[in-house]
Amino acid sequence: MPSDKNRQFIDFEKPIKDLLEEIADLKQKAEKSKVDYSEVIRKLEESVIEKRKEITRSLSSWQRVQLSRHPDRPYTMKYIEKMTTDFVELHGDRNVKDDKAMIGGFASLDGETVMIIGQQKGINTKMRQLRNFGMANPEGYRKALRLMKLAEKFNKPVITLIDTPGAYPGLEAEERGQGEAIARNIYEMIRLKVPVICVIIGEGASGGALGIGVGDKVFMMENTWYTVISPESCSSILWRSWDKKEVAAEQLRLTADKMLGFGLIDGIIPEPPGGAHWDYDESARILKEYLIPVIKELKAQRAEERVDNRIRKFGKMGFWEEV
Repeated sequence: MPSDKNRQFIDFEKPIKDLLEEIADLKQKAEKSKVDYSEVIRKLEESVIEKRKEITRSLSSWQRVQLSRHPDRPYTMKYIEKMTTDFVELHGDRNVKDDKAMIGGFASLDGETVMIIGQQKGINTKMRQLRNFGMANPEGYRKALRLMKLAEKFNKPVITLIDTPGAYPGLEAEERGQGEAIARNIYEMIRLKVPVICVIIGEGASGGALGIGVGDKVFMMENTWYTVISPESCSSILWRSWDKKEVAAEQLRLTADKMLGFGLIDGIIPEPPGGAHWDYDESARILKEYLIPVIKELKAQRAEERVDNRIRKFGKMGFWEEV
């Protein structure tokens, strides 16, 4: 977790930034002048917490999108590090190469061996290029499927952590069968005999999210989004400009509360005040506490029952009106 000095802020977080700068100035003064500012600092720190709560209480859809992309937000590897022990990363799709945008492997979650798979974004420019900004190629989805099948072989639950702006749209990805790889994953995931839990921890865009997004339970963290297209791309298609991205975000109904209302997800996982980027340990603890009872609940069901429930769950999604 970055220190207050190294934190990055988005525009609507400026009041928090101002308070933190004030606290830093008082601490410097206290060191130089030996004057006790501890009570003032304590009150300012309380104000920071309150301001974080206040800001996240009334966010627009576009602001939720911005939070989901926050540069300090924890990614898949951070959750694995904070939630699990004995993580063994497995590589490659046994066909083309090892896609660094998709990671996965066995880990121990509260004593339970699970297969964790997720998209990984980079934490700096070099790593973002290496991880392709969390946009997997076909070999990434084929690696994910290989690991799911491995988990099925050893009867271990599968947890997927979704955080992607979309599957990689490059020509070479399409030539290697991007659409087929995602479609194959959807088909195979709905038939997996082991428990499958999917959690959107950041961005959940289009087929890139669906490629590892079919499970017995699908959750969204509080400040995430899940939809067929990003607000910017939607704006550019409808209005030939990115200027309407805020309008597009609102119209896409992409936030967790809207997705829950549509019946597309099973629950919303809360985040620390202000968002997951403020406290990695607390974010991981909350997520872990949601996962453990769900795994136990799903393991108590017969494999055939889980598969039937999964097929029914996704089969009845959506609603429409005939005019």
